[in-house]
Amino acid sequence: MAILVTGGGGFIGANFVLDWLSHSDEPVINLDALTYAGNLENLAALRGDTRHVFVKGDICDAALVGRLFAEYRPRAVVHFAAESHVDRSIHGPGAFMRTNVEGTFSLLEQARAFWGTLPAAVRAQFRFHHVSTDEVYGSLGPTDAAFTEEHPYQPNSPYSASKAASDHLVRAWHHTYGLPVLTTNCSNNYGPYHFPEKLIPLMIVNALAGEPLPIYGDGMNVRDWLYVRDHCSGIRTVLERGRVGETYNIGGWNEIPNRDIVQTVCSLLDELRPSPAGPYGHLITHVTDRPGHDRRYAIDARKIERELGWRPTETFPSGIRKTVRWYLDNPDWVAHVQSGAYREWVDRQYSAASDPT
Repeated sequence: MAILVTGGGGFIGANFVLDWLSHSDEPVINLDALTYAGNLENLAALRGDTRHVFVKGDICDAALVGRLFAEYRPRAVVHFAAESHVDRSIHGPGAFMRTNVEGTFSLLEQARAFWGTLPAAVRAQFRFHHVSTDEVYGSLGPTDAAFTEEHPYQPNSPYSASKAASDHLVRAWHHTYGLPVLTTNCSNNYGPYHFPEKLIPLMIVNALAGEPLPIYGDGMNVRDWLYVRDHCSGIRTVLERGRVGETYNIGGWNEIPNRDIVQTVCSLLDELRPSPAGPYGHLITHVTDRPGHDRRYAIDARKIERELGWRPTETFPSGIRKTVRWYLDNPDWVAHVQSGAYREWVDRQYSAASDPT
């Protein structure tokens, strides 16, 4: 018995692999192409652990994926592998179409071929779990009800459009071919091993370096924040007990504007690592908003609680404190992921002097 995890070197995938092996001795076959955000240092705690088999490779490589199915015969696939940064999708959408759409298609086909060879009893237990995002639902107004699983898809960025396409492929492979699938759509994750191009880790590492803390527009874009290890427990719950063919929203019940997130990070750093230059809040700067910036996301996670008994355990105050503390305690990890190319990209993307047109 084993599970195949795609993208298990990235932020959420690595946290899931670590979480899985802390709860189970069932081996993980971890397939990751190790693009810029994939990092084997995220999995350093598993070095020498025979339960973790890492394979460097691309989900678009049908021959490789087919060999992994044939050799390890996993009972489930948990599919994290994706390009996931909205800003990068605006500048280079092609990579998002290739990985998120073509890659998911290729993986589904290899899973279907393998599943079709299994004895009936084993086939009935097989699962293909697709991990997606709330961004496929589009943007909410200030008083709109939160996204439910029935909310129409209205993606507004190349990233969210590519994830919406992958969600539709997964649904179609279930309804057309009978492949036993599960889909989860999560809200914004935060926590350990988060690559510092995203809001929370970017604020932490920039503040510690005495660099500007860039906030898009007026900072009042609202997101629902989910501690990554709560997300992992939600995925385990759906994989174990979710109804085949169903979608489950996994949310943190923490709707917070970006401006307040940054101020909270500054306050925690003032407490835990005060700067001789004074409060970190003086580094906050507002920059030109990005094109098509969704105003508000909010997840209605009552279905997973009602059907499967899952609810997050971390509040935002408890989760963000753990997150800031992790970055303070792991400066080597931060230094290793911040290559020169990464710093140049952040400088270009968040420059307050950028052309608003």
